[in-house]
Amino acid sequence: MDIFFLRHAILDSIASGVPENTITLLLLLPIIATVIAASRTIIGIRGFGIFLPAALSITFVAIGPILGIILFVAIVAISTIVRIVTRKLKLKLQYLPRMALILWFVSLGILAIIFTTHINFSIFPVLVLTLLVEDFIKIQLGKSFKTALTLTSQTLILALISYVLLTYIPFQKLILLNPEIAMVTTFIIDIMLGKYLGLRFMEYYRFRRLIRN
Repeated sequence: MDIFFLRHAILDSIASGVPENTITLLLLLPIIATVIAASRTIIGIRGFGIFLPAALSITFVAIGPILGIILFVAIVAISTIVRIVTRKLKLKLQYLPRMALILWFVSLGILAIIFTTHINFSIFPVLVLTLLVEDFIKIQLGKSFKTALTLTSQTLILALISYVLLTYIPFQKLILLNPEIAMVTTFIIDIMLGKYLGLRFMEYYRFRRLIRN
């Protein structure tokens, strides 16, 4: 049995016309997920799970991190203002209609940005950013604005780290030329992370006085 079957399959697919970027992103996604999981399990960076930071990093690849962050800040600002106004007006709306109303205002805000700047981008990044904002609003409603802002900031940090890995050409080539090693290594690390029960680095810092005593 050829242990490099995945490499041969990739070469055949590329030769058949499958975009190399698509294959590279699919190979990198499990690695990105592992990096995010390690950041949570070992370091203590929380964020909004795995899907949103990973999806946000791909959004940054599509439109660039600067524009991505600008759009995200704009969407967060619009959604927060709408939430505050509806609360001030004492509009007691159920969750889904409230989110639909927020999306209505977000759409108008994004259109205003397009009309004034004439920036061309697809709807996919906006949808991903809107998903992130929905989690932001959930945390605001359930806990506090400070907690929501902290989790959102950590999500952006994870997305930017993932973006660097996704766009670093030497790393892309390394994974593309050694897909079997990359997938097996990622699998093993995921299992090891799942078994880890120790303190996170941020917890060591938080409880450093107790640990010293």
